[in-house]
Amino acid sequence: MQNNNQSKGIAILGSTGSVGRSTLDVIERNSDKFHVVALGARQSVDELLEQTKKFLPSYVVLTDEIAAKEFKQKASQLDSQPELIVGSEGLVAIASLPEVNCVMAAIVGAAGLLSTLAATKAGKTLLLANKEALVMSGEILIALAEQNHATLLPIDSEHNAVFQCMQNLANMQVKAGVKQVTLTASGGPFLHTPLSELAQMSPDQACDHPKWKMGRKISVDSATMMNKGLEVIEACVLFSIDVSMVNVVIHPQSIVHAMVTYQDGSMLAHMGFPDMRVPIAHAMAWPGRIDSGVNGLDMTKHSGLEFFEPDLQRFPCLKLAVEVQKTGGACPAIMNAANEVVVESFLEGKIKFPEIYNVVADVVEKLEPVAVDSVEAILEIDQYARQTATQKILELTN
Repeated sequence: MQNNNQSKGIAILGSTGSVGRSTLDVIERNSDKFHVVALGARQSVDELLEQTKKFLPSYVVLTDEIAAKEFKQKASQLDSQPELIVGSEGLVAIASLPEVNCVMAAIVGAAGLLSTLAATKAGKTLLLANKEALVMSGEILIALAEQNHATLLPIDSEHNAVFQCMQNLANMQVKAGVKQVTLTASGGPFLHTPLSELAQMSPDQACDHPKWKMGRKISVDSATMMNKGLEVIEACVLFSIDVSMVNVVIHPQSIVHAMVTYQDGSMLAHMGFPDMRVPIAHAMAWPGRIDSGVNGLDMTKHSGLEFFEPDLQRFPCLKLAVEVQKTGGACPAIMNAANEVVVESFLEGKIKFPEIYNVVADVVEKLEPVAVDSVEAILEIDQYARQTATQKILELTN
């Protein structure tokens, strides 16, 4: 895909994941406005090779060394070969390239933290799909953006919706008069499953989301509603609001993505089909609009919209996340790290579904909620929380 002098250069961190693929779809539909400078992935060699053939990036990153060797061998047959960078430091490098205008931060979990911070330090327009990096680094990331004149634009459908309901204010400054922010949640695959049956639910059942097509880790987080808990924390950081101003409602149809209530009684809601190309296209073109490939709504076909309060007995992870945000300090990073380890264990069949919450809550309770004022401190507490979670899983399974 050729670029012109007017198009924006984009680096996609996590190009083979669901958000990365959706981003490339939007770029293909708007090839006169955007071109791919760099692609980054962990180990999906064949898919990355196909993306490279189609979008002709100048740089490709694979963080897995074995995968990188395989890619290098297969890419040797290409007419136009990108520069291959191996290792996680490659993600930091492409996030900082001078020819990159926008960085799509779509790597799931703590693995995306350093490259997200690098893009921010480089003053890029950061399309933020990695909620875990924001949960971990919080105010550090926001301060970096201000210092380096970077622009943060949310990709999570809920936060992008809030952003739009606040009239697209740059870097999410909260508009005067905002009383409450409401995030919607589908309820996931176990919304109506009897509580007594949750322990029998398999990883495949947990990943069978009724509305969204997502990766397995985030699908499990949706099933536990830890994903929504992380989004509550993310909203507090992005929009500089107290957790008391953030509300969550179950909305099974996933048509309304968020609502903002103002002090005069007005409520603005953002609506659209549950397709990540909508928030991606909005952020890529902001403050303009481009084709996302998603049709608009015909509201005559969506008259039965439901909203109700989440059952915190069914979704204790949501309650835990709110408590963690109230405590502050290292608690969000501790919870996030423990959750990543525990979800991986569940996906590997080592623990049962309800034990996800039990282990994460135990780790949060065990570790001290110390203050974190540096990236080094965040990474240290992240590793400590992972070790603690791993030990608790061993105790459960032995």
